[in-house]
Amino acid sequence: MKGFYFFIILRYIPSTTRYGAGTMKESHHSIGLRTLEDISSVILHSHDLHETLDNIVAIVAKRMKTDVCSIYLLEKDGETLMLKATKGLSKASVDRISMKVNEGLSGLVVESRGMVMTDNAPSHPRYKYFKETREEKFLSFLGLPLFEHKAPMGVIVIQTREARRFSEDEISALRTITFQIGSIVHNARLLDSIQHKEQERAWFEQELAKVKNGDDSSASKPKKAARRAGVSVMLTGTAASAGFSRGKVYILDRFSDKVIKLAKVGTKSEEHKKFSNALEKAKIQTIYMEKRVSETLSADDAAIFHTHLMILEDRGFSNKVTDLVEQGVGATRAVHEIVQHYVQAFSAMADPYLRERSADMEDIGRRIIDVMEGNDTSSVTLKEKRVIVAAEIFPSDLAMLDHDKILGIVTEKGNVYSHAAIMAKSLGIPAVLGVGGLIRASNVKDEIIVDGTSGHVYLNPDSAVKEEYARLEQDHAGRMKELEGLRDLPAMTSDGTVIVLSANIGLISDVRVANMHGADGVGLYRTEFPYMARAAFPNRIDQAAIYSKILEGFPGRNVNIRTLDIGGDKGLPYFSYPHEDNPFLGWRSIRVSLERQDIFREQLAGILLSKGAGVATIMFPLITSLDEIRLIKEILASVREELIKEGHEVPGSLTLGIMIEVPAAVQIVEFLVREVDYVSIGTNDLIQYTLAADRNNPQVRQYYDPHHPAVLHSIKRVADAAAKAGKKASVCGEMAADPLNALLLLGMGIREFSLSAPSIPVVKQAIRAHSLKECRKLARDVLKCCCGADVKQCLSDARIRLRI
Repeated sequence: MKGFYFFIILRYIPSTTRYGAGTMKESHHSIGLRTLEDISSVILHSHDLHETLDNIVAIVAKRMKTDVCSIYLLEKDGETLMLKATKGLSKASVDRISMKVNEGLSGLVVESRGMVMTDNAPSHPRYKYFKETREEKFLSFLGLPLFEHKAPMGVIVIQTREARRFSEDEISALRTITFQIGSIVHNARLLDSIQHKEQERAWFEQELAKVKNGDDSSASKPKKAARRAGVSVMLTGTAASAGFSRGKVYILDRFSDKVIKLAKVGTKSEEHKKFSNALEKAKIQTIYMEKRVSETLSADDAAIFHTHLMILEDRGFSNKVTDLVEQGVGATRAVHEIVQHYVQAFSAMADPYLRERSADMEDIGRRIIDVMEGNDTSSVTLKEKRVIVAAEIFPSDLAMLDHDKILGIVTEKGNVYSHAAIMAKSLGIPAVLGVGGLIRASNVKDEIIVDGTSGHVYLNPDSAVKEEYARLEQDHAGRMKELEGLRDLPAMTSDGTVIVLSANIGLISDVRVANMHGADGVGLYRTEFPYMARAAFPNRIDQAAIYSKILEGFPGRNVNIRTLDIGGDKGLPYFSYPHEDNPFLGWRSIRVSLERQDIFREQLAGILLSKGAGVATIMFPLITSLDEIRLIKEILASVREELIKEGHEVPGSLTLGIMIEVPAAVQIVEFLVREVDYVSIGTNDLIQYTLAADRNNPQVRQYYDPHHPAVLHSIKRVADAAAKAGKKASVCGEMAADPLNALLLLGMGIREFSLSAPSIPVVKQAIRAHSLKECRKLARDVLKCCCGADVKQCLSDARIRLRI
């Protein structure tokens, strides 16, 4: 194990450290590097995390010429700092002294995620005295956070007896050291955990062997171990498909990277042939899966396999693989590398819906590799009803399993946008995805409760938990029956105002889910996925076919087709983007479309050529000026004229809308609304742009507040401007999915909402139970509030008063 620790430290030390720093002066840079050299020389003798940390603090204290160096690490709760190693404080305080992140100077380092320095620590307002450490004699304090993957994991502190202000050079030296130590500690911690698990497993096997050999003296020990293996554990993930289920675990584990490493490589011609044969067989499998899912669910749910088939038939994809094979790479590794290229492109996207498309590419790659390596013949068969537990479930897994025997689904990866979630909803199977530590905690003999409503998972639940979930399951069944009865009823207030509740969709399979929940149409059709599923931009004919399929699913109802919303954080593997420091404020969305009119014109042509029973409208995202709308209209008119000259039948006119997502659009909404037929307020982006708070950044999550008065008054202004112009205004975003928010927005003048389909029945129920008069009073009360806290209190009171 010592060799592992040495390897880890070498990975994170700059090459100048490992191979000599030349004739550097004793600058802050060389102090930092020499300290890391010292750490690397002693780390070879470190047997575990404790020893690693002890060595680090001793060396840092010596090099920085301080009386104290200590390392505090965050506990699993993410809120508690524990002293893990020290040079200079009492050793007896290690693993005994702890503080919350809102306590003490070390807590302040984590809380601020930055440096904390003082030359008189005891007089600092955040100073916390621990008698055991005997640190009251140390006046100066310099603390820096330890990070791993941008998340704080602990604090390194140096202290001296005299009142000392650390120089810029000393601070820079400690930063150099700290930057590397974070990764070293993270990996040492990981290896320590692995070592502990191996020791525990070895002990357990040893004790079981004693029982088998008739050693009665140790007979009680394996029983204790067995009880520990079957202990009740609660894990939390993302609620992906509502409902409750209970049963035995089935661990689905079908693929390993070892397959890539152990794959045999033949001649180039053999590898080309192996890939070609595997590609054809994977296509046949995909056609079979599409047919099976179409028969067991619907053609809409099977549509994902049609997309898989298009990727398998795409020359761009296969050419990339054959190019690598031609360079001497084995076919198995070549497929893996090309698939990973696509996976990384998807995974880097900020939009969670698009990010989850990486699973589709992994599914395709896995099936091709399975065929090449002969692993495609073993199918998974459930002999009895079980809860599927897996690192990740792909569409092909769900296609081939017996759905009647799946009680629930729990995975370590994935979220509500993954196809596992989409298919689970269609099947009515409770599912919780993104459960950290799931595979490590699970055993094939475990019993499990899946709560697809709250996102909780219970392994080996005790009798109290079982009883509670039996009651919840009964309540849930009654609630679902009640909501089902609302599906074909209008979303009408108790005093007769009719509200439109449309669905947000992105896949053909979403059509069935939207109709199942009583959607009045499509308020937002994200068109990005057809682009993501290819190795090149789809042409107008391909796009027209996809849009027509969507329109067929909503006869007589509006389908708002949003034009391509890519750029910056949402890239395409085959399309180059400039590097941008802040992609959210960069070249994205309608800006890409207006500058790359070749792409834009193809999409507009695809929409104009689409046919179907639904009513297509076009919606343009991220509009900031009147000039953009006028240019869009010119391009649209040109595309229509071009299609007519080619002999195509196109609609005389289309309903056009824009998304209000930035403060600039709010400020000139009175002008913008005159140029279009409707406006849709994209609350997700409007909130983050208005409040300068990235919704995907946990560090500023507290600033992302849908109830901030600036956001609410922006929505009110847009609703008023639309009403005055005689135009429709809708709200599209997560905000509308909460019943109380929907009533608030209704009172502010919004009459159309676009939300995730499963949220429609709950929002409809709230609307039908309340009057427009009540909603308007709620809006008046909220709009009088001058801060977010007052708004929340007002809404909290309303929730009780309105019984929501």
